[in-house]
Amino acid sequence: MEVDYVNPLIGTPSSGFMEGRDGGGTMPCVGTPFAMTNFVAQTRENKISEMPYFYEDNTIQGFMATHQPTVWMGDYGYVSVMPQVGKLKLLPKDRALPFTHKDEISKPNYYSVSMGDKSQKIKGEIAAASRCGIFQFTFPKSDESHIIIQGINITENKKAFHGYIKIDENKREITGYNPERMSSHLGPELKNFKGYFIIQFDKPFERFGTWNSFRTEPDIIEMGKEQTGARMGGYISFKTEKNEKVKVKIATSFISLDQARENLTREIPDWDFNKVAENTRDIWQENLSRIKVNGTTEDQKSIFYTALFHTMLFPREFSEYGRYYSPFDDKVHDGVSYNDYSLWDTFRALHPLLHFTQPERVSPMIQSLLQMYQEGGWLPKWPNPTYTNIMTGTHADAVIADAYIKGFRDYDLDLAYEAVRKNAMHPPYRDTEKPWGDRDEGTLYEARGGLTYYHSLGYVASDKTRESVTRTIEFGIDDFSIAQMAKDMGKMEDYGRLMGWSKNYKNLYNKETGFLNARLFNGDWDKNEQEGFTEGGRWTYLFGAMHDIEGSIELFGGKEKFAAKLNENFDGQHYRHDNEPGHHYAYLFNYAGQPWKTQELIRKHTSTINYRNHPLGINGNDDCGQMSAWYVFGVMGFYPVTPGTEIFAIGAPQFPELILSLRKNGEQKSFRIKANKLSDENMYIQSVKLDGKVLDEPLITYTQIMNGNLLEFEMGKNPSPTAFKNN
Repeated sequence: MEVDYVNPLIGTPSSGFMEGRDGGGTMPCVGTPFAMTNFVAQTRENKISEMPYFYEDNTIQGFMATHQPTVWMGDYGYVSVMPQVGKLKLLPKDRALPFTHKDEISKPNYYSVSMGDKSQKIKGEIAAASRCGIFQFTFPKSDESHIIIQGINITENKKAFHGYIKIDENKREITGYNPERMSSHLGPELKNFKGYFIIQFDKPFERFGTWNSFRTEPDIIEMGKEQTGARMGGYISFKTEKNEKVKVKIATSFISLDQARENLTREIPDWDFNKVAENTRDIWQENLSRIKVNGTTEDQKSIFYTALFHTMLFPREFSEYGRYYSPFDDKVHDGVSYNDYSLWDTFRALHPLLHFTQPERVSPMIQSLLQMYQEGGWLPKWPNPTYTNIMTGTHADAVIADAYIKGFRDYDLDLAYEAVRKNAMHPPYRDTEKPWGDRDEGTLYEARGGLTYYHSLGYVASDKTRESVTRTIEFGIDDFSIAQMAKDMGKMEDYGRLMGWSKNYKNLYNKETGFLNARLFNGDWDKNEQEGFTEGGRWTYLFGAMHDIEGSIELFGGKEKFAAKLNENFDGQHYRHDNEPGHHYAYLFNYAGQPWKTQELIRKHTSTINYRNHPLGINGNDDCGQMSAWYVFGVMGFYPVTPGTEIFAIGAPQFPELILSLRKNGEQKSFRIKANKLSDENMYIQSVKLDGKVLDEPLITYTQIMNGNLLEFEMGKNPSPTAFKNN
């Protein structure tokens, strides 16, 4: 079954394929698709720049309920527990137990690991739903067995983030909350934010207590029932027989303890560990089997289904059975909610992929963005879980417009347009007084910092606003996307303005250098040719105007010169697959009349140079599913280059057959992708037919896919300049 091919350990090392490169930023979490809370074995104290689990580590410090979306974002409202025998050790590094990966099993629905010395081995197992998890710990014979609870773990000087726990030995229960948000310095204050938890045990407590670590050694309060603090927790102690199993249930909520209890009643009402694991397995199987692959190796299936698994984790569910806490107005509301949108990354491929694999979630995800707009005043850029000034552009615009154009409209359309239009038309408060910048602290939410100059000068000025070139390009991408929505709604005045602004990137083209360069307020070129970019340089963004490829070709002097510059980019090793701005670059040869170059590059970059069935298996940060979504589209044979349109660029299928299970007008249908004569040598397209009709250009639309049944490729070992008539 498809779920059995998933290897959640792929992407979990901290290091990347090369020195200086990041790892995949994933973790072997357990839970249902898009789970609100991830349950994972903790190998280190997680923080911004470190995940709770890294494959290189060799000790386990806890079993955690976490909300950390990716390595460069912060956790919030977390809690962990840790089994132990012998002397009570409370702090993470003190309580850590050694393990080896041969004693570890990781699946989407189940995780297990054996820890500790040979004579005192403890086995830890995890099963989970969306908001609740269940752990099963198998102890050795011991008169001193413990489970340590860590409710919060930050430095004592962050007094505003004191957590709370309460022990009720009669109910065999610990309740509490953790108000910490590791990204709090990047966004507004939230006085009411708390990650509530209820921890229940199936074994009576013989002893218990609380602890608080203001100093190096924790202060232990034996039989203590309540504790507050910034680095504190509790513990329970008992005797165990050999191989005795102790089960622990954790319920989480952002609304209240009562809601956490309701979540537990709904998701894990009893102590049947195996039932939880099997139910979650069935849910994953249903979701993963929406794409079936045939004729591939076992390794290829593991890479593919792990990638598909990674595309079904974020944005995470944030509502709790009809209600949700909003981190945008600090209140509880009725409705459905999602959070942790890595929009700078995921607008490119992840969200377009969900149109096929998760159509039932697309409109609710957009509705969630609109609720953030209503509750906070702006659409978010990277909610974690509230506003953060992280990355550039307002790519919720592209996500909303792209879904709208493809027919996903089960939300307030007027409100949606109002929200995206505000981003395009209204500069942030005190725009000309601030230089803005990625991860600025202590500032208001910026939306499109530098928009004043973008409107008045035709570009963002580098001596006024940081990351000016990137901003100019990405504001244009979003403006183009909004313009398509405006046109469809009959708002032609807006359409004209937005389309005009979307060409502003051209004002940064420097004929002398052949690159998009930063410009000063006075119109002069910035002398630093690497100035003005986000996570990259001038090569990273040279072909970044994905919304105006024809305009870019014209800017470079025609198709031949454009293709030559593309070749220079790839041949000169300037392309970095681990960096999202270039994810559409391989497909641009289609527009320059050389689609066989696209086919070569898709074969190359879907190969083991970027994706492997190994923990070191993603070449760079997966960024909440974007790297994985790129791979899924890559092997399917088409890719969404331009948001706000129905068009997909043809790449080249990498598997002999894929079958997509799609939903059209509420009914199930299949779309089959077949690559005849595909082999290691036969990577080039000779012809493509859609339901028997030859495609004349290397493009296909969303409507054609949804209405079609069979996309059939004839493959060969030589490039075919005549594969498409209209090159």
